[in-house]
Amino acid sequence: MSQEDKAAGSKPRKKYAEEFKRSVVDHCQTSGKTIAQIAQEFGVNIWNLRDWKRQYGPTAKPVDGPMPTTPEELSRENQQLRRELARVTMQRDILKKTMGILSES
Repeated sequence: MSQEDKAAGSKPRKKYAEEFKRSVVDHCQTSGKTIAQIAQEFGVNIWNLRDWKRQYGPTAKPVDGPMPTTPEELSRENQQLRRELARVTMQRDILKKTMGILSES
């Protein structure tokens, strides 16, 4: 089977801009939705989104890791920490409400 035969039977690969990938990953981290929901919402493959999360998502840093040296690095880390704090706060609030509902039953 030649390359032309393969190409005729399959869909052409979609190319996504890096900015789009980063925005989808950011939405994934802040929305609290599942990967499947976000992939469907943006019309991308689940596997693409998982790869993008590994590539563009925040990496776990040790608590005693080196401090950022430049103002840009510090600003970027600050933004990342603010997003993570907002996400965790939202999760905590949801859990509080859920516990309140379950304790009433």
